[in-house]
Amino acid sequence: MTNLHPHAPLRVALVGLGTVGGGVIRLLQTNGNLIARRAGRTIQVAAISARDRNKDRGVDLSPYEWVDDMTTLAAREDIDVVVELIGGADGPALTLARQCLAAGKPFVTANKAMLAHHGLDLAALAEKTGIALKYEAAVAGGIPVIKGLREGAAANEISRVYGILNGTCNYILTTMEKEGRGFDDVLKEAQELGYAEADPGFDIDGVDAAHKLTILASLAFGTELDFGNVAVTGIRDVIAADIAEAAALGYRIRLVGVAENGPDGLFQRVHPMLVPTDHPLAHVDGSLNAVVAEGNFVGRLFFQGRGAGEGPTASAVVADLIDVARDEYGDAFAMPVAALSPQKPADAGQRIGRSYLRFKVQDRPGVLAEIAAATRDAGVSIESMIQRGANQQDGVLMAIVTHAGEERCICETLDRLAGSDSLLGTPMVMHILD
Repeated sequence: MTNLHPHAPLRVALVGLGTVGGGVIRLLQTNGNLIARRAGRTIQVAAISARDRNKDRGVDLSPYEWVDDMTTLAAREDIDVVVELIGGADGPALTLARQCLAAGKPFVTANKAMLAHHGLDLAALAEKTGIALKYEAAVAGGIPVIKGLREGAAANEISRVYGILNGTCNYILTTMEKEGRGFDDVLKEAQELGYAEADPGFDIDGVDAAHKLTILASLAFGTELDFGNVAVTGIRDVIAADIAEAAALGYRIRLVGVAENGPDGLFQRVHPMLVPTDHPLAHVDGSLNAVVAEGNFVGRLFFQGRGAGEGPTASAVVADLIDVARDEYGDAFAMPVAALSPQKPADAGQRIGRSYLRFKVQDRPGVLAEIAAATRDAGVSIESMIQRGANQQDGVLMAIVTHAGEERCICETLDRLAGSDSLLGTPMVMHILD
């Protein structure tokens, strides 16, 4: 195990020099004296590694040793901690993590995909060698939600954790809301502004948020990570009319990750939801993130801030380095791996709640009666219905808000309507946040 002598500099190897890696260097250069006072020792970048040595990253890298083979870092005695910022659930990032933890080298990462898929194995390795696995930057950027759940709320039984976990989706939805524009148009703008990747699938299809929700659920409930049982729906099919109808009904649409643990099992879902305008999440705009945790003694905790980008994510990385410098470790998921309980997935069909259903239908007599019959036969009670005028190409839009009922009834309604030539396209279902 690497010796971390009090008051000696903490020597950091930084692997990955993209936006966040450059931000870590800039933060340590700008706030170095303050960080040293808070950490009790200086934190120094001793080595760096990335794929392209010659790329201009907008920061002077000449003071730092360049390492071509990052796999050598785990065995180096002159490196105290490795920071991984290259990403990817598997491949080089996972290899590096395993090598460092097995060698007793503290490891700091922003890699939510790797943790969602391999977090238990990595936590067990860290536990075995008695060193730190830190990942504040993996969830919600600069918001200290990992520390908040693992430490600040540690005395509470948490019943539910949920929130807006992807800034790209939130930027798209709130821009559509404010400007009345379509999804494809706003996505293109988000890509031009750097809020969305050239291939935005992980973000807009909800996968990124699902990775983060998996981590939050384990921390909140003391359960094993279970990414495979997160139900995921992205925002590709949200249209401007949905946002307008939601506003007319007193809601705003947000991509929300929800996790609940109870006697029926662990429920995890990422899904566009209608959020009441008097709920704090309805006012989280742009690329901001927010997380809500509900504890039995502390009540509702609300964390909000910038969930991505150079500054916030670098801030979270350096906060973890300060913990390492102080020898403040703790179990990666708030308790020993053996104490994390396996939990069966809850049956979503038994959940009680209200839902929004949007149909695009033929403009002809009998369609409304057909949909009403399907909801009646499936046991769905309709609270309100809105029908917009005909459009020669796109048909008629019909939106329904249901009374509270079991979600299986919504599924049965759609099954009953499947194949109907009255419907143009696939219906959109969004549940309502209570």
